[in-house]
Amino acid sequence: MKKNLSNQLGLQPNPVAMISSGDMEKSNIATIAWTGIINSEPMLVYVSIRPSRFSNEIITKTKEFVINLPDEKLVKIADFCGTKSGREVNKFEVCNLTKRQSNKIKSPYIEECPINLECKVIDIQKFASHEMFIAEVVCTHCDDELLNENQEIDFARANLLTFAGKQYFVSNKEVGVRGCGVK
Repeated sequence: MKKNLSNQLGLQPNPVAMISSGDMEKSNIATIAWTGIINSEPMLVYVSIRPSRFSNEIITKTKEFVINLPDEKLVKIADFCGTKSGREVNKFEVCNLTKRQSNKIKSPYIEECPINLECKVIDIQKFASHEMFIAEVVCTHCDDELLNENQEIDFARANLLTFAGKQYFVSNKEVGVRGCGVK
């Protein structure tokens, strides 16, 4: 028998995303787990951020951000960046993270994260607790060692962080490929 857990989220785990915003001089990092893909072509993604957060303020003004996907090595830094406010702490400096100039937007990306998605906001939806920034991915960066022979990302090598409940996980074990259920 299943128990009714009406006040708990069952759609988990979610990817951990370190959202960088601002520019090369003044920037912030916010770690969130409310993110995902909305559309394939063009590639549209979203991030949901509370209006009280510093990153929300920056993204509302600049209409751009970078989704940086951290791996297992960055779990403590990702947690720190999701706990401390960028109004009070320069997270790039405190966490000794390398700021890189993005190709198509002013917001910097985080070099230490193996995958980075440069995003331009196309819409903002307001909800009760969060604002959802819908954005088009305009450029993707990926560490060379994560690419397979077809120059596609091999997510089994990436060891990316996910978040469920109050815990961080990694998921890098392949258990099937698309179409395996119909073969």
